[in-house]
Amino acid sequence: MSKKTILVVEDEADIRELIQFNLEQEGYAVLTAGTGEEALAVAGKSSPDLIVLDLMLPGIDGLQVCRELSAKTIPILMVTAKSSDADIVLGLEMGAEDYITKPFSPRVLIARVRAILRRRENFGKKAAQQDCVIHKGIKIDAARHVVSSDDSRIELSATEFSILEFLIQNPGWVFSRNQIIESCKSSDYTVTERSVDVQILSIRKKLGEKGALIETVRGIGYRMAE
Repeated sequence: MSKKTILVVEDEADIRELIQFNLEQEGYAVLTAGTGEEALAVAGKSSPDLIVLDLMLPGIDGLQVCRELSAKTIPILMVTAKSSDADIVLGLEMGAEDYITKPFSPRVLIARVRAILRRRENFGKKAAQQDCVIHKGIKIDAARHVVSSDDSRIELSATEFSILEFLIQNPGWVFSRNQIIESCKSSDYTVTERSVDVQILSIRKKLGEKGALIETVRGIGYRMAE
């Protein structure tokens, strides 16, 4: 199996070197960039399998880099010192696959990277086995990885796609946050209840009025309305 290439975009040299060291210890090929401009140039030439992206960069900020590179379908793990829901949701809406907040554990970082790459590898296999799912005007075409609402296309990250697909396939059933995470991600993913809430919030916003179909069941989790 060919070695996966990861681009690390971080303006602080010590953090960049720490991330690079840990990824290389896990067998990944690592490219680095210290600015947004450099990140766009490196990604354009090398087409990495994943990008670890700091949001607070000099020059072109991480959000703009995220917006441009996610359009190329390169998965992005954003790294941010800002931990508010609004900041994280904004990053996810710009196309990030997942997020991790500073300071972070290298073990958690590696687990997130593995989970994202594994999900990407499994999408093709999974999609080939599934037909389109339609529920209350929301259509999920797994083969093409496309979501539409009343014939209007909705852009979701891979994680958001998996969560919405899982809920739509089981309308009326209530699932805890951990059940939702485990249905979409491997067991080595570091589960946090907050990460599920942030993803659900982003999905609802992107679905507009139909976002209300994802119901919160207080004290338990979420369900898709029947």
